[in-house]
Amino acid sequence: MPGERVSEVHAYIHINDELINKKKWNRNQIFTQQECLKIKPIKEAFGTKKPENVVKISEDMFYIIEAKNERKKVDAALDEARDYYAHRINKARKVKARFITGIAGNPQEGFIAKSQVLNEINGEWEIIKENDIEITGLLSKKQVEYILERKTANIKDIEINDAEFLRAAEDINGILHEGGINKDYRARVISAILLALSEGTDIDLNSNPEILIKSINARVGSVLSKHHKSDFSRFIEIELPSSADNHNKFKMAIVNTIQTLLLDLNIRSAMRSGKDILGKFYEVFLKYGNGAKEIGIVLTPRHITKFVAEVLDVQSNDLILDPTCGTGGFLVAAFDEVKKKATTKEFDKFKNYGLYGIEQQDPVVSLALVNMIFRGDGKNNIIEGDCFAKWLNVKNRNGTISAEYLSEDASDRIPPITKVMMNPPFPKKKTDNKEYLFIEHAMKQMQNEGVLFSVLPYSCLIKRGGYLRWRERLLKQNTLLSVITFPEDLFYPVGVHTVGIFIKKGVPHPKDQKVLWIRALNDGRWKKKGKRLENIRAKNDFPIIERILREFINNQNIEINPIPAFYKASAIDWEDKDIEIIPEAYLDDPLFSENEIANSIEQLIRENIAYHIKFEKQLGRMKDVTIG
Repeated sequence: MPGERVSEVHAYIHINDELINKKKWNRNQIFTQQECLKIKPIKEAFGTKKPENVVKISEDMFYIIEAKNERKKVDAALDEARDYYAHRINKARKVKARFITGIAGNPQEGFIAKSQVLNEINGEWEIIKENDIEITGLLSKKQVEYILERKTANIKDIEINDAEFLRAAEDINGILHEGGINKDYRARVISAILLALSEGTDIDLNSNPEILIKSINARVGSVLSKHHKSDFSRFIEIELPSSADNHNKFKMAIVNTIQTLLLDLNIRSAMRSGKDILGKFYEVFLKYGNGAKEIGIVLTPRHITKFVAEVLDVQSNDLILDPTCGTGGFLVAAFDEVKKKATTKEFDKFKNYGLYGIEQQDPVVSLALVNMIFRGDGKNNIIEGDCFAKWLNVKNRNGTISAEYLSEDASDRIPPITKVMMNPPFPKKKTDNKEYLFIEHAMKQMQNEGVLFSVLPYSCLIKRGGYLRWRERLLKQNTLLSVITFPEDLFYPVGVHTVGIFIKKGVPHPKDQKVLWIRALNDGRWKKKGKRLENIRAKNDFPIIERILREFINNQNIEINPIPAFYKASAIDWEDKDIEIIPEAYLDDPLFSENEIANSIEQLIRENIAYHIKFEKQLGRMKDVTIG
């Protein structure tokens, strides 16, 4: 039976905020304890006792939420919502209570939730899961609609949009900031928390700070040990601040971060998603929390990594390398591309032996490792270190061709890599390695006729000096397949204009060989309030060029019908001493319609007339001054 509510006031406040601001229920659908009694069938069923909230799904269907003041009472809250409130409503048969949630907790230990739905066929209450993992937050309007439409309690891969990621990322960055956790340490904290949560069992958030941190680190060690990556513990395990005065502050930042991950993103189920949930979360968390700048990385947007994997048509027998893998975005994209089309046996081989990544930044390599662990595998071949000190060699593992890392080059080394996907670090000072050096080293790990893709600053393809000499070497030793000019603000808030370049290794570029030049300035994203997010109304060039580019990479002799200012296949201008291999130097000028021409002429006439009027006025003033 319902008990005392005074101590549950914090849960009550939390529920209302979550339902309206994060779960997207309309305010007029949500009824608090007193308000729900205004609904006649509800009042008749409940009498004077009432739950924390009743959500009106439709005129005859309701969602009951009951709260308790401690996390350990979440099952009691769920039982009460089902056996007392929902039972009474359904027994009366005037309306239906199809959904229930028990939520429990307080600001000190955070909140946790469990939910069920009534199966109308067999009359049984079923646990609501997402990707086969029990959800831990309140039900969103989108989740309820999914369950009702598909008649299932197991939700599969509901799309989490950029705005939801952004909100959670901003909330967590704010929490960690208030907890006194520096930007350059936040990636580590997030990695540790996510690994700890992946263990599946609840963390005792009510323990003292020292025990809580030990518990999280123990879970991190356990997960890494299972994946034969215990050496990475030193990059991921977290420590309390040196001053004991800040221990509780640090603990509350951990507690509130876990609560946000569990309740807002249902992060455990997201880890099982067929989509790159963690990759997108990392991207938004680091990018807009300014953490990426602090730890020296430029994150490749996930829609670009996916696009490249699809264009390269990654197969289960490919060996993929990213020598500067960052958070693992390209490796995840390759992983997902093969998963779509390979058999289980083929995919198992690929995820164990087909992906290779190197990352020099300790905090970042931990993110890549966590990302790949949650994808299901591919993590064993991600290593920490300087890519220039790593060499890959063919290795035969019981008939399966794979690769092994060597600490130095050798005369009998056989380069194994078939495809490279990379975004090398852009030099910030003269002593930093130039971008093209990363490309050249990556190509030394590749089989002949393997294909490399790299993001590069636009300037790399027009600069003189060392960059010009690189372009000369590139074309003497390899074939340039395609260059894409990306949107100027693709990496916003990092202000660098970039291109994408596709190269076939080991085949000198024939003088008459065509290159596919593309200018894709629209990618379905808009900037709004300092953020660059997906928008369905924004123009997107990438779906248009994907098929054309994929076919051209496979066969450079196919016919390409050019579109002015967009794409064209043509040979390199060998008369250009600077070898400026940018699309803008090769694309046809845009064709203007009669209306556009007429409008341009009219505008020029207006401007000309305005100029003459202004000139005559100035001349008149000069005469007046002369006469005076």
